[in-house]
Formats: sequence, structure tokens, C-alpha cells
Amino acid sequence: MEVRATERSGRLARDAAGSSLRSFRVVGPLVVLLAVSLSGCGDKPPPQAASAAPPVTVAQPTKRTVTDWDEFTGRFDAVEEVQVRARVGGFVTSVEFRDGAFVNTGDLLYVIDSRPFEAVAEQADGQVSDARARAELAKRELDRALTLNQTQAVSDSIVDQRRQALQAAKAAEMQAEGLLKAAQLNIEFSHVIAPIGGRVSRHLVSVGNLVSGSDNSGNATLLTSIVSLDPIYVYFDMDEATYLKYNRLYFEGKRPSSRENPNPVQVTLTGETKPSHDGRMDFLDNRLDVSTGTLRSRAVIPNRDFSILPGQFGRVRLIGSAPYEALLLPDTAIATDQSRKIVFVVKDDDTVEAKPVVLGPLDEGLRVIREGLKAEDRVIVDGLQRARVGAKVSPHPAQAPAGGKT
Repeated sequence: MEVRATERSGRLARDAAGSSLRSFRVVGPLVVLLAVSLSGCGDKPPPQAASAAPPVTVAQPTKRTVTDWDEFTGRFDAVEEVQVRARVGGFVTSVEFRDGAFVNTGDLLYVIDSRPFEAVAEQADGQVSDARARAELAKRELDRALTLNQTQAVSDSIVDQRRQALQAAKAAEMQAEGLLKAAQLNIEFSHVIAPIGGRVSRHLVSVGNLVSGSDNSGNATLLTSIVSLDPIYVYFDMDEATYLKYNRLYFEGKRPSSRENPNPVQVTLTGETKPSHDGRMDFLDNRLDVSTGTLRSRAVIPNRDFSILPGQFGRVRLIGSAPYEALLLPDTAIATDQSRKIVFVVKDDDTVEAKPVVLGPLDEGLRVIREGLKAEDRVIVDGLQRARVGAKVSPHPAQAPAGGKT
């Protein structure tokens, strides 16, 4: 019994030892791998190569003498405009112009039947002849009465009567001559001529129509209209703040008054990107419009090619300051940071700095920088999207000064 128990204990011990050996064979490689892994945790990864600084194009601001211009919306109007109306009544016998053509002063426009006026003129001519004959007769009778009165053959009362008869005959002669002149004027007015030179509108009355003259209660028939084209006016309204600014500059001696000097203006027509016509100030009204708070102003523009017509709109630029030295940049070099305008400047260590600036008006395609920039600053004009404040960049000078001008 004791031998069997001893054999059983030995067999159990051998089985346990074999199981432990098999477990070690499986776990042993895992322990080795774990040890290798732990030994590698202390090693640092190889350093990555530093990224290259992004390239940007830089340029110094353009420096030149500029003058501020204020811009207004204007409407063109003719210097002279005439509504051609009939001065005598009658039937229109011919139209002597082409619609929309250019006419000169004195050109024939309409012909009205003048035969009735010619008949009246002949009648008036006859009355003039009769009045002159009566005046001559009264003159001879007065001379004869004066001669007889010297010998007392004719009384003084007869002389006075003859003198009064002569005066009445002369008055009748003058009246007849006036009627003749009126009849002759009516004949002249039957030929309607252009009172000014300019472009004529369409004919409003055709041949065969009856027109009324100016002697018929002022209801003269409108025949056409004429507007002058060279030069031409442009009217615009100036707000009160701008008017006060000009007054202040005038009293400071920095800008001449448009009332006393023909200050220059520039006009840009609809569809144009830059001014195409130059002119000068011609008129400022004597009061501000109480309903709009604006001052009506006028400039005169040469229009030798007749390309501008009354009624057109245009942008009027009026000199707004004395000449001054300014720094300028293209608008593409200016960024917006909320309510601020900024430019990116490359410092001496090639890092980027953002500078707030105060902008002025455009001058020949470039933006005036009033404050915040120096003439020696290197401003990023191309590659703004690659620039970061405080980061390094690789600056390359522009081929031309800021704005692309050589």
C-alpha cells in the first residue's frame, strides 16, 4: 500500500514538471520579445528636416507727389438749348433739315407759307405811299400859308391848321411804315432758321400742317429743339461736409476757391475705368439746398468730338487738396483684419510683421497710405497667403516698384 502511494506521488510530480516545461517553452519567446521591445522604448526617433521658408515678393512703397481728388456723380447738360417755335401762323410747306443732324447758326429749318404775309406787305406798302403823298401835300399847303401869312392874306389860325395837318400826315406815314415793317417781318419769320449751332432734334411738324404763331396768346407751335454740344456743362451736387472742407483749405491757403479760380476737374464716363475728359469749374450756387443739404456745382468740359450728349451721367473728380508727398501701394498688398487695414512687412531677420495702415484715395491705380508705413519698409506685394506673422519667409524683390511702374 505504501509502495503504490509512493509511485502515485512520483507520477504526479513528473506530470507537473512536464507541464511547467511546456509552459516555459511557450512563454519564453514572448518574454524575450517583450524584453527587446522594452529595450527599444528608450531610443528617440530621428529628427525631421526643418521646412523651408515660403517665398514671397516684396517691394518698397512708391513715393511721389500726389493730389487728392473728390468724386461726385454728375449729369451733363447743354450750355445752350433752344426750343424752336413758329413765330407766325400758317401751313408748313417744307422741312429743310435731317432729324438729328448738326446745324449751324442761320441754317434754314422750316418754311411756312408766306403768301398771306406778302399780300399784307403789299397793302402796307400802298398805305405808306398814300401817307407820304398826304404828308407832301400838307407840307406844300403849310409853306403856301406861311407865305400868304406874311402879307396877312391868310390868318394865323389857318397857318396853325396847316401845321397840324402836316403833323398828322407825318404820323400817318410813320404808322403805315410800321405796318409795312411788321408785314415784312412776318415774311421773314415764315422762314424758320436755327438761332444757335448744335444738334437738332427730330421734326415735330410735318409738311401740310397748320402751325400757330407767337402772336396767338403765346401758344406758338413747337417745331423742334437744338442743343449745343461743345463745350458742355456737367452739374453735380456737393455735400455740406465737403464744402466746409474746401472752405477750411481755402482759408489755410492750401486750395484755391472754385468761385474765384477755374479749378481742374476730371470726368469718367459710364463704362470707363479712368478719366477721359478734363475740364474746369465754372459755377457754384449761392445757397445750399435745404432739402438735400447739397450745393449745386457746375463744370465746363470740352466736347470737340460731340461724343457727350446732354442727359448723360458721369463721375466728376474735383481737386481736393494741395500737392503733397505720399507713399503708395497696390490694393493687392493690403489685407483686412476685422475693421483694420494692414500690410505685411518683412523685417531685417526675414520675419513677417503686420502693420496697421490708414488708407487714402487711389492715385493712378495705386492706393495712398496716409499713416503706418515707412519708405524703407519691405512690403509683401505677392504671396500674402503664404505669410504668417512672426514666421520667417524667403523675400524676393519685385521686378518693378510697387504698382508695376518703372
